[in-house]
Amino acid sequence: MLRTHTCGELNEGLIGKEAVLCGWVDTRRDHGKLIFIDIRDRYGITQVLFLPKPKELNELAKKLKNESVVRIKGQINARPQGTINENIPTGKVELLAQELEIVNLSEDLPFPIVENPDLGEDIRLEYRYLDLRRKSVADKLVLRHKFNHAFRTFLDEKSFLEIETPYLTKSTPEGARDYLVPSRLNPNKFYALPQSPQILKQLLMVAGMDRYYQIVRCFRDEDLRKDRQPEFTQLDMEMSFVDQEDIFALVEEMVKYSFKKVLNVDIPTPFRRMCHAEAMGRFKSDKPDMRPETQEKFAFLWVVDFPMFEYDQEEKRWQAAHHPFCAPHKDDAYKLDTGDLGNIRACSYDLVLNGSELASGSVRIHDSALQAKIFQTMGISDQEAQEKFGFMLKAFKYGAPNHAGIALGLDRLYTMITGADSIREVIAFPKTQKGTCPLSGAPSNVSEKQLKELFLKLVEPKE
Repeated sequence: MLRTHTCGELNEGLIGKEAVLCGWVDTRRDHGKLIFIDIRDRYGITQVLFLPKPKELNELAKKLKNESVVRIKGQINARPQGTINENIPTGKVELLAQELEIVNLSEDLPFPIVENPDLGEDIRLEYRYLDLRRKSVADKLVLRHKFNHAFRTFLDEKSFLEIETPYLTKSTPEGARDYLVPSRLNPNKFYALPQSPQILKQLLMVAGMDRYYQIVRCFRDEDLRKDRQPEFTQLDMEMSFVDQEDIFALVEEMVKYSFKKVLNVDIPTPFRRMCHAEAMGRFKSDKPDMRPETQEKFAFLWVVDFPMFEYDQEEKRWQAAHHPFCAPHKDDAYKLDTGDLGNIRACSYDLVLNGSELASGSVRIHDSALQAKIFQTMGISDQEAQEKFGFMLKAFKYGAPNHAGIALGLDRLYTMITGADSIREVIAFPKTQKGTCPLSGAPSNVSEKQLKELFLKLVEPKE
């Protein structure tokens, strides 16, 4: 057994017993002939004492450098009076070293592993594995895990199925740019990395899965801001035989459960609601921050009744304000025939938290004829609709239930909960605002051989 306890586990109840700890040297302090080190792992930190004898052990301890990986065997003792550290769970005990194994001696560090280092983001991301050793950074990933676990537990109790959808899908560009992946086995054809599992989760409803969810990676080739990443994670959900009110009730209950479970924070429900027209009229924004009015750290708000269409001046045509699979409001559906497209409300909704869009969803179209009509209204020809969405239109002809769904942006949620300056702080290995990875060097050049296998030729970019 490499270790018997973690570095956050030793306490007064274990005094007199033997323990083996593994971890990183957080600090080393030489007090004459006595040597103290703090050994750290993900669970906590423990003080270790090396006595002058045996000399070989003491001399070996002198070689230790910060962030070296060690394995230490010793006896758990009470700390002497006056040396107790009440700030840590292990602060009343120390390990009297009897054996020391230097698993890996660290070289000089590019920066110290301390809280609030005066460092640029590029160097932190280049050495992200060192940055993640800082407790404040690691704690964000721990919180992320706990919330994800709470979401899964809640949805499992609500009879949801966690179903994975493919990452290599068909390109159906209607929103942001797709990330394209060339197919070696199908020359001159491409997969697309999914911007969301939208169509596939709707097909799961056609398949009778009834309640689906997935904590899923999505990809969008768009200009980046501090709250955007080229790849991001969302909690994706879809339900059959439900309406908008069912979605609201489920999400509100899930949020309340998860915040209480992880943070011991009581979130008041039901959430406030505001129609899109009122939000734009009062706040000039479709994601108003309600904290000044409510005096709440977490102010949730449903924004409803978004416009179905918006006019694209460049392309001179109507486009879906959310996506082309939103059902029109039942009171406005007739306007599809009258041409009053600017005044059609969609059965779509956003969940806003503290002035940021946290989630977006809608009641979906489940009738192939209506879906085809929406495509025609957007200027998508029958041929183009068949090329892009033919498999979906076909599925709707074989008994599609009414269904609705929503997707929560988890990176953005955890950024707001932790008060992080950037979405990159809550992602283990994020990209920069230019979409690059200082750690791995991605994106990078590939060999001529790889290009030939994929039937690709490079073109020099214009200045």
